[in-house]
Amino acid sequence: MEFGICMFATDYSMQAADLAVAVEERGFDALFIPDHTHIPASRETQFTIGDELPPDYSHNVDMFLALTAAAAVTKRIRLGTGICLVVERDPIITAKEVASLDHISGGRVDFGIGGGWNQEELENHGIPWNRRWKAARERIEAMQAIWTQDEASYSGEFVNFDRILSWPKPVQKPYPPVFVGGDAGGTFKRVLNYGDGWIPMLAGRDNEIDLKQERMAELAALAKDAGRAPYPITTFGTPRDPKAIEKLAASGVTRCIFGLKAAPAEDVLPRLDKLARLVDGIRGGGG
Repeated sequence: MEFGICMFATDYSMQAADLAVAVEERGFDALFIPDHTHIPASRETQFTIGDELPPDYSHNVDMFLALTAAAAVTKRIRLGTGICLVVERDPIITAKEVASLDHISGGRVDFGIGGGWNQEELENHGIPWNRRWKAARERIEAMQAIWTQDEASYSGEFVNFDRILSWPKPVQKPYPPVFVGGDAGGTFKRVLNYGDGWIPMLAGRDNEIDLKQERMAELAALAKDAGRAPYPITTFGTPRDPKAIEKLAASGVTRCIFGLKAAPAEDVLPRLDKLARLVDGIRGGGG
């Protein structure tokens, strides 16, 4: 089992580079940074895991810039998009950003992707809410073509381009692993079609936790039926509970990510130390 941290890098919190160094120094395996281009002031869409939307979501530094800063000061930890709202990003530019980050980091990128939860935010980028996953699929397929072909082209409803040249290609072959976020009805179809792993969110409203063990068993069965190896699973919103983590490991989870509220270093570092002690205890107990 691997362990990592997910925290927004914001204009009031610990800098992304300093956070990355602290995460690596404490023996964690990964740092994931979330993505929002903006938050609509209307706030019509209900926040999925609480009543009040924390300021992290509207004060965040651009995810790819934060991860590049993290890449420059670390050597070992995986660097994850947690998650990239691909529907809100141009696929040609995003393919360049992901490949460049993989190049700069020496092949340490995990590309977590999702369709988003904020309808107004998404529609501000010109994508109809009920078509977001079609648009997401086209963007992912187009990026995969750019990463693997010297002259890439793509034709779809939302993405169209003829014979383009784009380097660098990712260090990881054929490209950084694509982890599909979410747990909607079509999630596993998306994992099977264009994903390399799954990122479920375990934390819900009012601090409720759902370990999603039945869903994990379902994904394992789908992989087996498709003649594939089990998909790696990275959990977000992981509870700070060794017994729960033991259950997750038994269900096929390969990496647990702990979320941290964005804050200055004097607040973040003690919480990181506490999590490091928890992980040391789990690893010492064979977890």
